Amino acid sequence: MKKYILDFRIAENVQLHDNYALLKLTPANGQPLPPMLPGQFVEVRVDRSPATFLRRPISINFVDYDRNELWLLIRKAGEGTRTLCALPAGETLNLVLPLGNTFTPPENPNEKILLVGGGVGIAPMLYWGKYLKEKGYTPRFLLGFRSDKDLLQYEQFKQWGEVYLSTEDGSLGEKGFVTQHSVLEQPFDRLYVCGPKPMMVAVARYARERNIFCEVSLENTMACGVGACLCCVEDTVEGHVCVCKEGPIFNIEKLKWQI
Repeated sequence: MKKYILDFRIAENVQLHDNYALLKLTPANGQPLPPMLPGQFVEVRVDRSPATFLRRPISINFVDYDRNELWLLIRKAGEGTRTLCALPAGETLNLVLPLGNTFTPPENPNEKILLVGGGVGIAPMLYWGKYLKEKGYTPRFLLGFRSDKDLLQYEQFKQWGEVYLSTEDGSLGEKGFVTQHSVLEQPFDRLYVCGPKPMMVAVARYARERNIFCEVSLENTMACGVGACLCCVEDTVEGHVCVCKEGPIFNIEKLKWQI
């Protein structure tokens, strides 16, 4: 896909949580959004953080072509992301987009599909769920958080499919990790996963044991987004690859995880 370097205006900054902000962006020049696929990401320039020299990779959370909006769900992890989360509406952000590959769609509408997200790893699952629903599939979501206070975008996910929740402390949904949720007792044909690596490894193990198709969205440090800086290298059965260029979506059969 063609890549763009564009200025975006922050239409709205929604503070979802003490540690999360949802930036709703629209092209500063008023032109329509370029095509973007679920699973892809953007590289954001952080202008107001002198110590942040490199762009920050952020998953595409949602694309609303009717409103001409791109959503970025950002977790406050360091100075760069804290700066982004604090920007007010009206500010301008420079983005490189769209970067990376996309999820592999199901082969027929009768397949049972589960999208699994943990923490900020839920971000790419919202746009992927919308895409699947509009293509005639019936996605379901399994979302995991530490507690009910960490719940993110629940109402948005409900628009596109049935939502199952787990929290580590049992304050919402079922208690435990996503891999302990009772929904996994049901048969599935496809799993799509994004979240902390231990969670993805556990889900991948579950999928491999049951011979279920499974793709994961890796969150390696992707400083450049084009495979030049080698910060995001992952060891695969095909050799070492740059996640930003060959991913971030990988079939688990290509990864050398100890599962």
